[in-house]
Amino acid sequence: MDTIKSKAEFGRVFSAGTRAGSRLVRIAALPTGDLDTGKVAFVAAKRLGNAVWRNRAKRVLREAARTAGLPRRGHAIILFATSHTHDAHPEQVAKSLVRIVGEACGRDDA
Repeated sequence: MDTIKSKAEFGRVFSAGTRAGSRLVRIAALPTGDLDTGKVAFVAAKRLGNAVWRNRAKRVLREAARTAGLPRRGHAIILFATSHTHDAHPEQVAKSLVRIVGEACGRDDA
């Protein structure tokens, strides 16, 4: 799974990307123009809890992303944990992800 690594790329997706969200996860998605690859990043803010809590939330997000088929070709996507992500099952988060990625990226190239 390709991840967003540079601060510049992260900032570009965060500021110019299309946002969508649900109770379990929020996303920012930006078309990259490169139709061969897609990138994804996982974020759990410090305000949500301690390091153990944030790491668990990111593990849930990573598993949900794999189940949902991310990264999506031609898009850079940032997944943000919510206060409900930690306690959710990855399949629940994956169902939510499929819906909101469709909203943010369009369903044509799913």
